[in-house]
Amino acid sequence: MPQRPFDKILIANRGEIACRVIRTCRRLGIRTVAVYSEADADAQHVRQADEAWPIGGPRPQDSYLRGDAIIEVALKSGAQAVHPGYGFLSENADFADAVEAAGIAFIGPKAASMRKMGSKAGAKELMQAAGVPVVPGYTGEDQSPERLQREADAIGYPLMIKAAHGGGGKGMRIVRASGEFAANLQSCQREAANAFGRDRVLLERYVEKPRHIEIQVFADTHGHAIHLNERECSAQRRYQKVLEESPSPFLTPQLRAAMGEAAVLAARSIDYVNAGTVEFIVGQDGGFYFMEINTRLQVEHPVTEMVTGLDLVEWQLRVAAGDALPHEQDAIAQNGHAIEVRLYAEDPDAGFLPGSGKLERLRLPHAGEGVRIDSGVVEGDTVTIFYDPMIAKLIVHAADRPAALARLRAALATCDIAGPKSNIEFLERLARHPAVVDGTIDTGYLDRHLDEFLAPADEDITERLIAGATAVLLAQEQDTRRRAAASTDPTSPWAIADGWRLGHGGHRSLAFLQGDNRVELQAQGAGGTYRIDLAGQSHAVEGARIEADGALSLRIGGHGRRFTFELDTLADDRQRLVVHDGERRLRLLGVPMYRHERSGGGNAGHNVLAPMPGRVVLVKAAEGDTVESGQELMVIEAMKMELSLKAPRAGTVAQVRAAAGDFVEADAVLVALAQDE
Repeated sequence: MPQRPFDKILIANRGEIACRVIRTCRRLGIRTVAVYSEADADAQHVRQADEAWPIGGPRPQDSYLRGDAIIEVALKSGAQAVHPGYGFLSENADFADAVEAAGIAFIGPKAASMRKMGSKAGAKELMQAAGVPVVPGYTGEDQSPERLQREADAIGYPLMIKAAHGGGGKGMRIVRASGEFAANLQSCQREAANAFGRDRVLLERYVEKPRHIEIQVFADTHGHAIHLNERECSAQRRYQKVLEESPSPFLTPQLRAAMGEAAVLAARSIDYVNAGTVEFIVGQDGGFYFMEINTRLQVEHPVTEMVTGLDLVEWQLRVAAGDALPHEQDAIAQNGHAIEVRLYAEDPDAGFLPGSGKLERLRLPHAGEGVRIDSGVVEGDTVTIFYDPMIAKLIVHAADRPAALARLRAALATCDIAGPKSNIEFLERLARHPAVVDGTIDTGYLDRHLDEFLAPADEDITERLIAGATAVLLAQEQDTRRRAAASTDPTSPWAIADGWRLGHGGHRSLAFLQGDNRVELQAQGAGGTYRIDLAGQSHAVEGARIEADGALSLRIGGHGRRFTFELDTLADDRQRLVVHDGERRLRLLGVPMYRHERSGGGNAGHNVLAPMPGRVVLVKAAEGDTVESGQELMVIEAMKMELSLKAPRAGTVAQVRAAAGDFVEADAVLVALAQDE
């Protein structure tokens, strides 16, 4: 076994990547130092590290972006190296320089390489000079609106405007006509300035229906550079990756080899060291073009680990310690197929609005047998408003792609999250969609056809609703028997939970909330045989029972079915129920039969509210303005994204209650419209 590369390292990050690095270090016998903000004092990376130090307030700029504070902790704790993870300071050349200047190893590329890739414009010019294919476009320093408009018209449409500094889908706009360019340019520059502190942009020809395929590269200080094959990330929403897999279902062996060679050439052209990812856009004709090099480990690195059998974090540590790469190019294996999806606290039905709050329930599949979970939270933890709302990464591996997709669907079916809303149902539909199953999805498909991945308004939930009601009835009977057995008279007829009344078997009434919709059912029977009346229809349930594995088996109208379910009783005696038929889930909240109508507020339609806590970045209305329904009045930034707030109706602005730069709480009134007399 090789000698451990370091005795102690500091992890300058949080969440699942910090926990991921800690796992590898523990296996190698390396002690770990975590840093944390006020919001993360009880976070998992703090609990799992050998020691942890506070570095500031909850906002990233007050903690995880404070390079000086992180280096101070590294020196005090005796850490020999700093692992930057991804995000925050991971691609900050000044931070890498400062770490090295303090006599501490930086686990990543040299600052000089980062600077070459820090500007998309400069990187593109460098790659073009090195012979790496690039997309036609404009990367010049003249950023006047007039010059950019002329260059855009010369390149032709459709065209993409991209922030020259940064990544993660921030500061990107697609323009399809000359007249749309100016407005999109202003929006892109504003978002780039807010996210990266610089508003420089570059222009590129937009490749229609492209694939996004990236190559994992590794290089050492001994002159060796190799690639570890590709990951396809074409399933994207607003430039954010949703599903990643390896190998790509699109690449031929010849195209894979050509892209791998180009990626290594790109790495060598900037004297790259350690882990990096060369990202390409690939046309339907197989033409591929350089996009950027991410000078860090990627969020989706586990799919590469699953198909190669390698630990990329260990490679990072050994290369940073001066070791040569453990393998040469021809020794890199590619076994089976791996897929990764990310579970987020967000609401797909509300435009993927990020969520926050306590994870009241977090059920994830057991790791093993081709299933891996990378997470920085456990049940009871809180998803805060200050950072990315990712809950976990679910990675599966199988012998081939169909088997991997089947394993992904089975793993997702066992997931359940309560507290903040999540994207689990969205991912389940994604994993069954023909564009994913057939491997034909392109980077714009989700944005063009998003409705295909959301629950249809007219979806038939009858069978899942009946199954859920049956599960509740069985649970009630089981609870009654348990209480009777513990009583002084367990044989009492009052211990029979069949709703019996004199002369007939009594009805039991059930009420559920599905979202904002109330559903009421009447049930008669006991012991797994029921008649359930729903919306004027009667349904016969027979042979219902809860199996040893917790599943519900029953016959509905003579048709045998099997469901999984989760049933929890909340503090207020309401019941939270999730029913899954193997493909789709149904979330229900059991409520009392009596009706509780909400009191109607007098301000409905008159106020623009903050949908979540955030910072106001733009105010586009003033007191006395006349506005139209749907007109943008304000833009706020929350959880790393901009949210556009629009007028609920036409009217006159009575008050603007927030200014640019203000931090606002959820449901705060930001703009009030005048009410008619």
